[in-house]
Amino acid sequence: MSDFLRMFQVFEQLFEARYRRRYDARLQLLAYQIEMLRSRINADRIYTCPEERAELTRLGAELDHDIDDVLLVVKRGTYRGWLRPKENTKPKKPGRPGTPQATVNLVMQFAVENLTWGYERIQGELMKLGIRIGATTISDILKRAGRHPIPEKGSGNPPGQWKQVISSHMDTLVATDFFTKPVLTWRGWIDAYVLVFIHLGSRRVLMSPATFNPTEDWVLQQSRNASMRFEDLGIRIRYLIHDRDTKYSQRFRAFWKSENVRCIRTPVRSPMANGYCECFIGKIKRECLNHFVCVSLDQLDYINREWLTYYNEQRPHQGTDIGNKVLRPDFTPTTEGEIKREQRLGGVISWYYREAA
Repeated sequence: MSDFLRMFQVFEQLFEARYRRRYDARLQLLAYQIEMLRSRINADRIYTCPEERAELTRLGAELDHDIDDVLLVVKRGTYRGWLRPKENTKPKKPGRPGTPQATVNLVMQFAVENLTWGYERIQGELMKLGIRIGATTISDILKRAGRHPIPEKGSGNPPGQWKQVISSHMDTLVATDFFTKPVLTWRGWIDAYVLVFIHLGSRRVLMSPATFNPTEDWVLQQSRNASMRFEDLGIRIRYLIHDRDTKYSQRFRAFWKSENVRCIRTPVRSPMANGYCECFIGKIKRECLNHFVCVSLDQLDYINREWLTYYNEQRPHQGTDIGNKVLRPDFTPTTEGEIKREQRLGGVISWYYREAA
């Protein structure tokens, strides 16, 4: 009997010691959390530091982490998250993720290799390569590198009611205008004339061969050529915008009337009323023709053909209704393949593409 009592007393002492240790651990855990609360008495939220998390988990380990009823400063899920094994990963930085360095390098490459490109032009070229990035981000990248981007040119759209009329007839509206380029001949510098037609809905452009003598018959023949070409492209014309240049003769308007096309003359001294043509002519001069001295009409025609192929098939267009995309309908951006640069006219024209694997 005495042996039984002795064993009972031993078990009683062991149970009391274990219970006391758990009781003391609970008290220590509560006391530590009270200290944390006192140090943050005016705080709206409690953010624990690594040292505090380590101490809380140490005290919780003495209670086998069965402390849901005595947790005061954090939620149960948060505490359980501290106990999960951590992967060897760096903590994420707050805020939006940065632009990949490869994209930053491409932005700088395009800006250095093409000094006349603005940030929206660079954005369009990147979209062709399957890289999505905002125009503001491109502008920030260039500014940080000390290369202030060239301001983008306006779309050339006239304001007010005229703009509303144009926007409501974009798919059936074509605009036309002349531009000149000085050509050096044995008689000196002579202006060569080129006639431009642009379909406003698709931005598709047609250009005539250059001539020194834009006669009424020549203008009429170029109009016939443009009409047939637009028909081949499936573009249905109902309105033609042109200015009050005397080269647009009565025969010119009679031809388009026979094609069921209504000619609309712009107001006097109102180039913005034909803003799409003005914008295109400004582009071809700034980005191409101003870099050349032409010594023959054949040379000028070659330059114009190269530019027109690039404009209609490779160049992203920044118009809001176009969406910074290439005009070619079969073009699809891709993210696979090495990025290559294609150049024409000695590097004056350049674009980028991905080489097929």
